[in-house]
Amino acid sequence: MDVRTPGERDGGVPRSAPEGPRHAADVPDGLGLLPDDLPDGLVVADARGLVVCFNAAAARVTALSPAEALGRPIEQVLPLEDLDGRRWWRVTDPYGGLAIRTGQPERNLLLPGGREVLVSARYVRPYPTGPVHRLVVSLRGTEARRRTERSHAELIATVAHELRSPLTSVKGFTATLLAKWERFTDDQKRLMLETVDADADRVTRLITELLDISRIDSGRLEIHRRPMDMAAAVDRHLRAHIAAGQDPDRFVVRITRPLPALWADPDKIDQVLGNLLENAVRHGEGTITMEVTPARTESGDEGTAVTVSDEGPGIPEESMSRVFTRFWRGNRRGGTGLGLYIVKGIVEAHGGTITVGRSSAGGAEFRFTLPVGTPAFLA
Repeated sequence: MDVRTPGERDGGVPRSAPEGPRHAADVPDGLGLLPDDLPDGLVVADARGLVVCFNAAAARVTALSPAEALGRPIEQVLPLEDLDGRRWWRVTDPYGGLAIRTGQPERNLLLPGGREVLVSARYVRPYPTGPVHRLVVSLRGTEARRRTERSHAELIATVAHELRSPLTSVKGFTATLLAKWERFTDDQKRLMLETVDADADRVTRLITELLDISRIDSGRLEIHRRPMDMAAAVDRHLRAHIAAGQDPDRFVVRITRPLPALWADPDKIDQVLGNLLENAVRHGEGTITMEVTPARTESGDEGTAVTVSDEGPGIPEESMSRVFTRFWRGNRRGGTGLGLYIVKGIVEAHGGTITVGRSSAGGAEFRFTLPVGTPAFLA
């Protein structure tokens, strides 16, 4: 992008005060890209340090209009300070510093009023070690980074809280057994060891969740597809809940056959089914209905849909947009609030979609659809 003034492009002396906001007229390859098209703030100063380009994003970040910035010295337009209160332009000295420098890496700086911004700079020289011909500065707000940092801090706090309880139990029971083994009956020892075993499983599940979140966030969640019987998987999960003491009459299963041949990762889909069914059992009321039907994906491909619904109070309309975000727990305490976030990541990694709504009985209804996922060599 050529952001030089007309005088510079013609070989003349740069004009000190351009007329109106600068837009790049000479754009290579006919891309038609203008400074205002850029998502980040762009501020360009000429060889004399006068601002010749100030795009719309820079205006939003600095709360200055282009008219207030153009033609003025860049150190006045952007009176930046580092976090120690030092004037950034005085420290970096782009026009009078070492001639071998090519710019400044991105760093946090402060605008007047204490607003924090991410700033990077590029020194454009007509030839290596030559004088700075143009100074190009990029500005970005820190809101997105701060949201990420807060999310990471919340994740660490949640993990620490969730790990503390089972580890305290494991440590307490094992220490007691080691110190007073002879004093306990076999039944008491069995109860303690069963508690330790259950808490160890809880820690293992939490670590698995953390690994899944890391892989989902980085786009590295691996899916190992193989033929899968969705109806059998649903039946297996229901039998597990019944074996754990749930009333068999509480569950209704509806299978619409024939179902398409589904290729998916059985272990990952087990996580999805287990989480959705556990939510319905713990937080829903009345009858829990699971439906497995042929369906079409958003792109029109053949697939399978699974619906899990209950007759409880449901999810408030204003909360439905946050259900699949990290740490969402509704109005209930307990748990990490990571399960549905992982469910959504697994479904989307399969190329599917998941939605939440209200069932005909008034409770919560989760529905996910997976494409058949047939490998290319079998298609």
